[in-house]
Amino acid sequence: MNAAENVQSVAFAHALASALTLVRSHFPAAAGSLMPWRDDPETRKWVESETIDLAFHFPGWSPKLQCRSLLMELRMNERSTDSMPTLIGIIIRGMTFEGERWRLATIGDWQPTGSYLPDPSQKAKLHTICRELFSLFSSVSLPPHTT
Repeated sequence: MNAAENVQSVAFAHALASALTLVRSHFPAAAGSLMPWRDDPETRKWVESETIDLAFHFPGWSPKLQCRSLLMELRMNERSTDSMPTLIGIIIRGMTFEGERWRLATIGDWQPTGSYLPDPSQKAKLHTICRELFSLFSSVSLPPHTT
């Protein structure tokens, strides 16, 4: 679901704005988007209410990331007792016009998989972003990962 469509409180809106700023601090050239998906019937049938989707588009090809855009899916626990849902997982996809080139998920060993992987320095940045997002959205302990 587009992040902009899932804002339920001022605190959550602030957290989403902070998430955009956080990613841009690591990738300053990237333009953030709270609405990566078109609003049409075909797209709507794939909506998952428990996910928040953000996108970051580079002005051109990023050779170190092996993509033009990052699509970030934040999986939230809507049954959280707080006014803001808890972040329970992240999937980041490196995208081009041709589709997904790689993906990194915060389950298992946090290693990217795909046909064209980001360079190790960029993988470290992606891990840092994930840890910072967990810190931003939740006070629960981070899922385990290896670098």
